[in-house]
Amino acid sequence: MSQVRLEQVTKSFGSITVIPPLDLSIADREFVVLVGPSGCGKTTTLRMIAGLETASSGTIRIGERDVTELRPGLRNCSMVFQNYALYPHMTVAENIGYGMKVRGTPKSDIERSVAEAARILNLGAYLNRKPNALSGGQRQRVAIGRAIVRQPDVFLFDEPLSNLDAKLRIEMRTEIKLLHRRLQTTAVYVTHDQVEAMTMADRVVVMNQGRVEQAADPITLYEAPANLFVAAFIGAPSMNFIDGILERGEGGLWFRAPGNVTLPLPDERAKKLGAYLGQAVILGIRPEHTMATETNLPRISMQVRDVEPLGPHTLAIGKVGPAPFTAQVHAGAPISPDDVIDVPIDMARMHLFLKGTGEAVGR
Repeated sequence: MSQVRLEQVTKSFGSITVIPPLDLSIADREFVVLVGPSGCGKTTTLRMIAGLETASSGTIRIGERDVTELRPGLRNCSMVFQNYALYPHMTVAENIGYGMKVRGTPKSDIERSVAEAARILNLGAYLNRKPNALSGGQRQRVAIGRAIVRQPDVFLFDEPLSNLDAKLRIEMRTEIKLLHRRLQTTAVYVTHDQVEAMTMADRVVVMNQGRVEQAADPITLYEAPANLFVAAFIGAPSMNFIDGILERGEGGLWFRAPGNVTLPLPDERAKKLGAYLGQAVILGIRPEHTMATETNLPRISMQVRDVEPLGPHTLAIGKVGPAPFTAQVHAGAPISPDDVIDVPIDMARMHLFLKGTGEAVGR
C-alpha cells in the first residue's frame, strides 16, 4: 500500500507561513493533481512529500511509514522535474540506469530494468543517444524512465510538461496517464495548468494560499465548484460573474443586476435559495452555457468589444452592464465589435455565490 497522508502539515520560511495546517489524503494507486496559481503552495507541498523541504510541523506518511524526518533517499519516491535534469555526457541508457548503478545494483539487473523502461516508453531506438540528440518530449521520457527503474512507492511530478510546446504537452500528458494505468503506482502531479489537471487526474486538489479550496474529481469541480475561487480557476475560458441581488418577483425568485439584467431562477433552484432572499450574490455562468439552442431561455443584453473565432465556435467578448462577459456563439455568427447582442442564459446551469464569503449556494 502506498497511500500518502499529510496530517496537519505546515511550512514556514522564517516568520512567513506558506502552508497553514494542511490535511490531505491520497489513496493507493490514485493519480492526484495539485493545481493552483503561482505561489499557492502546491510545489512546496510536493517537495515536503519528497523530503526536499522539511515540514515545520505535522506528520507525513507513505503507506504505514512515518517519513516526516526521513531524508529523500529513504522515502522511496521518484520525482520528475520540469527541467529533465539529465547528464549531458551520458547516453539515454546510462541516464536511466545511473541511480541503480550508484546504489550498487548488479549490471545485469540494470540492463534488464533499463530495457523494460525503454520498452514501456518507446525509447529502445534512442538508448545510445545523448540528451542533446533528443527532442524535448524524448528527454522528458528519459527522465520518467529514470524514475520508473527505481520501482517507487510514489511518483512525484513537478510541472514536467511546462517546457514543452503545446502539441507535445498534449501527447505527453496522454503518455503519462497511460503509464500510470500500466504501472498502477500512486502519483502526485503539480501543475498551474488547469487543462492538464482536468484531463489527467483521478482527483484534483485546488490550492490557494497554502489551503485546499476543494478536492474532487474533475467533473465535480467543473459542475459544482465549492466557491468563487474554484469556479474562476476551473474552466477555459473562465466563468462569467455578475454582481446582483436575489428578489422575489412574478412567479418566484429573480436575479437582478445593473445593466437591466433580470433573470428568473428555475423552480428547482429557487426552492434551495429562499433563505438568501435580499442578499447580495454573484451569478456565475460559463461561456459555453450561453450557446443553448432553446428559444424560451431568458436573455441579457451584451455590448461586444471583440470577437475570437476558434473554429468550432466563436467567442464574443464584451460587457453586460459594468461586468466583463464572454459568450460562446456559433461559428460564423454575424457578430462584430461594437454590436449589441442578446445572449441566452441557461439558468439551469448557473451558479450562485454569496458576495461576502464566495461560498456556493443553492446546489
